Amino acid sequence: MTFIPYLYFDGDCDAAMTFYAGVFGADDVQKMRYSDAPEDESLPDSDRIMYSQIMLGDQALMASDRMPGVAGGPQTSVAVNHPVSSVEAGQKTFDQLAEGGTITMPYGATFFSPAFGMVCDRFGTNWMIGVPPRQDDG
Repeated sequence: MTFIPYLYFDGDCDAAMTFYAGVFGADDVQKMRYSDAPEDESLPDSDRIMYSQIMLGDQALMASDRMPGVAGGPQTSVAVNHPVSSVEAGQKTFDQLAEGGTITMPYGATFFSPAFGMVCDRFGTNWMIGVPPRQDDG
């Protein structure tokens, strides 16, 4: 069993998912607009994103725009946790997400990780970027 983060945006899902694909190096990017749906589905004729997904290996990040006229804000009560393989890889990812965003916790060594940080990106998505703790062999 797995959980897949699903993000909601208010008209900037296309830009956000293109940005995330670049940050994380995803080359499998899918996007479908509300206007792509068949007419008999009675969905709005809108260029907003109805469905989007990027794949990193077997892991997915999914998102869409809210339907036109549906109110809501960015992901304020949740963060996407993204483990990284090294301190350097994490720093690069963290710095890219921080461009135009707000750093919540600077990236650096902590008591629980060689490097960890939290940032709210320019699209309003909260991220936790960190190197998993080393496991003792026993």
